[in-house]
Amino acid sequence: MVPTTKDAPAGTTQGTGVTVAAAGTLCWRIEKGRLEVLIIHRPRYKDWSWPKGKLDPGETTPECAVRETFEEVGLSVKLGIPLATITYPVASGDKVVHYWAAKTERLRPAPDGKEVDRVLWVSPESARDMLSNPSDVEPLDALLEAHRAKDLQTWPLIVVRHAKAKPRSSWSRAEGERPLAATGRRQAIAVSRLLQAWNPERVVSSPWVRCVQTISPYVNQRSAKLKLVDALTEHDASRKPARARSAVERVIDKRRPVAICTHRPVLPLVFSVLGEHMTSALRALLPVEDPYLAPGEAVICQVSSTNQGRIVSVEQFRAYDD
Repeated sequence: MVPTTKDAPAGTTQGTGVTVAAAGTLCWRIEKGRLEVLIIHRPRYKDWSWPKGKLDPGETTPECAVRETFEEVGLSVKLGIPLATITYPVASGDKVVHYWAAKTERLRPAPDGKEVDRVLWVSPESARDMLSNPSDVEPLDALLEAHRAKDLQTWPLIVVRHAKAKPRSSWSRAEGERPLAATGRRQAIAVSRLLQAWNPERVVSSPWVRCVQTISPYVNQRSAKLKLVDALTEHDASRKPARARSAVERVIDKRRPVAICTHRPVLPLVFSVLGEHMTSALRALLPVEDPYLAPGEAVICQVSSTNQGRIVSVEQFRAYDD
């Protein structure tokens, strides 16, 4: 239903112009049984739009979407399904804006008074009439499509490959004790920043040191619950793949926001389980070639809260470590 999203650096050259990357959210809630969306008024442009803004250096688009929403309307959101990505011309070239849905029930927006001076909760029909940029209707249509399919309310299941470890060739002790390299430690901090866009409350990880070190910055900062599962190690998954598959299925059955951290050789097994919970179109978007993910890279699946066990979107991001 939703295409894979992969990050590219902001300000990349395209032809003679410059492509400016930005990100934002369509905040939504159910009020008295009806869907409402949050639109903002920008005094500088005298227009009605969605919370959004340009990427900061070294920032991924999910991080940008969350940050800009907080800065403009004071809402600390967790990203839901990805919506349409729109492109329109600006003075320097093209601007590409990535949008996500973000449920915000029981949260009160507060415009910053500079970038945004008014906010309104309105029906999708009213939003369609009020939006100043015609292309802003595209993410609204994607949100409505998901709402009609009962796939707008979701929870994230994130698969992370551990960050860069010290080379096997230079390690003489037990394989499970091989730690992250210096680059990997920086990547782990970047992974923590990336995961905060979805803020999973649990992390399920291989107990091997390099996996634990990868997710420790996030676990420590967000006080997430950490569970170590032997079945997700390279050794156990190779000897008893059925146990590893069962471990992934149990994560899905819990129906709670979660990140899984494991090893490159285990990724095909994890993805094969996830593939059984999605359409063939989405399944085709999962990585299929070794090494599947780069160190510190993640696949984010949104699982429908209404249609139990159904994965409705797939994204792929590499955290920036510099």
